[in-house]
Amino acid sequence: MEFTISQMWLAFFQIHTQVPNIEDPTRGFVERLKVTRHYLQIIFFVGVHFILSSSQRREIPSANAVPTSNRRRAKLMMVIQNLRYYLSEHPSIVGFRWSHAQSWGSTWGFLFTSIAAYVAASVFIHLLLLAVFRHRRPIPLGPIPAVHSLCMALISITIFTGILLSTAAEIRDTRWSWRRSRTTTFQWLLCFPLGTRPSGRVFFWSHIYYLSRFLHALRTFFTILRGRKLSFFKLFNNSILIFTSFLWLEFSQSFQVLAILLTTLVYSVVYGYRFWTAIGLPSACFPFVVNCQVVLLGCNLVCHIGVLLLHLIKGGCNGIGAWGFNSVLNGAILLLFLNFYVKMHIRNRKNGGDSGGGRCLAAVKEAEKAVEPVKDKDI
Repeated sequence: MEFTISQMWLAFFQIHTQVPNIEDPTRGFVERLKVTRHYLQIIFFVGVHFILSSSQRREIPSANAVPTSNRRRAKLMMVIQNLRYYLSEHPSIVGFRWSHAQSWGSTWGFLFTSIAAYVAASVFIHLLLLAVFRHRRPIPLGPIPAVHSLCMALISITIFTGILLSTAAEIRDTRWSWRRSRTTTFQWLLCFPLGTRPSGRVFFWSHIYYLSRFLHALRTFFTILRGRKLSFFKLFNNSILIFTSFLWLEFSQSFQVLAILLTTLVYSVVYGYRFWTAIGLPSACFPFVVNCQVVLLGCNLVCHIGVLLLHLIKGGCNGIGAWGFNSVLNGAILLLFLNFYVKMHIRNRKNGGDSGGGRCLAAVKEAEKAVEPVKDKDI
């Protein structure tokens, strides 16, 4: 049984002309049932038409029909290609060049002015709160810290993916020039050849990472508003990290590719965990953030040793002066973290008599006390 569009509308017209007039108030309940029956027939004809027409379309195979699995695979490949293009092959990424005239935040004046403004704003807010609110109750910030953690996690994942794809593309395009110096891929990641200029895909994402440090510094204001505490080391630490990221670009420092990969990978996990706890979900039974920071600093220390060895063996790595400054900074922060890390474990051993959830809770409290001076000092 087949229905065409003309047959359907003809049936609709015939039924509609047979609908009795119900404007007369003397009509009874039976007449209203007839009206309902006629309109149900109309709905039935329309439904049958759509069912039959859709089944006919499914039965007629297309000459260019593609299996569902192949279509999904094609869509997935298209997504990957678009992702690769916008993260590593876009003209603005390939043609990037670090210059004081074209790159935002690339001047020494901007660097020192922004760091001074950051320190001055932190000190001013801290003193203002002490003068206006003499009590040390935390100021509620609502969902702002959670939103900040979520944004930083997404930014870190984007930078990690972008520099990973850009590094693969850069190695593919410049590997031919390494034959004379017999440079391997791992050596290039640790030690840029002398004369390397800050241009191309890798330095584009290094620039994005440098700008993200300013967003990362916003956590200082959250600490001031919630904890009513201002640490000189925290201000110094964030300022030095912004300064170090600037030196990476200004002097084309070696090792920055691995440093950004490791840091953004850890940051995506740490800020994801902070978002997890900020929305009220349970936290870990150990200082998760501090452990991630110690692991990151340990990996950086091993890589710094590799850079030093390659610099001595190969006869020089680009930006070795900036690398030396960065090494001293990471070494000092690593010693500070290890100091409090050892104290934390010593305190946990003294309270090892508890069991079950009580031991977990006690470990968390002791860990928080042990890492209180450095728990907000992000690397």
